[in-house]
Amino acid sequence: MRVLIVEDDDRISAPVADDLRRQQHAVDVAGDGQTGLAYAQSGAYEVILLDVLLPGCSGIDICRQLREERSNALILMVTARDATQDVVAGLDAGADDYLVKPFELEELSARLRALARRTVPVRDVVLRSGALSLDPVARYARFAERMLALTPTEFVLLEAFMRRPLQVFSRGMLLERIASLERQPGGEALKSHIANLRRKIRRAGCTYDPIDTVYGSGYRLREPR
Repeated sequence: MRVLIVEDDDRISAPVADDLRRQQHAVDVAGDGQTGLAYAQSGAYEVILLDVLLPGCSGIDICRQLREERSNALILMVTARDATQDVVAGLDAGADDYLVKPFELEELSARLRALARRTVPVRDVVLRSGALSLDPVARYARFAERMLALTPTEFVLLEAFMRRPLQVFSRGMLLERIASLERQPGGEALKSHIANLRRKIRRAGCTYDPIDTVYGSGYRLREPR
């Protein structure tokens, strides 16, 4: 699944994100309400873990706005507050489930599995950039009609680039995404994965370097030619 975590406490979001990535979920993290809302409005996520108390705007407000915009993402509200009125407020705003901190990762995984069994309307989730396409659900990528034989790490990197084609990803940001897939993630390993990804896309018929190196900053997807 594609999961968005909206949580301002790194002590909670980091281990949750790592655990979900080890379970082969695609995970993004937003540390404040405004960023979380912007990510959620992209429609790219099947499940949103949404903290109630956030800087910028509350999880309740985010949930309510997403439902007003007819978002069909499954929303799991997460909060340290367990008063009945808070539970009611979250559910009335459109949340699908409610989880109180502190919680065990096993309980969170069980809640996500239960949410995943619910019926979600099918929508086009294929990411595209020129002749390059990637399906996060079916887990395939291709250039034109040629399938790309990507490793799990290469797939995660390409998905990150294609979800935000204008964003420059620092090496730290990319290493965080692949940390759960690598025994010893580091700068040299990342450079090797990027080089392999470029080579596979070029061999499939791409006539230009598909990934820009932004010196001193990181990498980004190059606009199609």
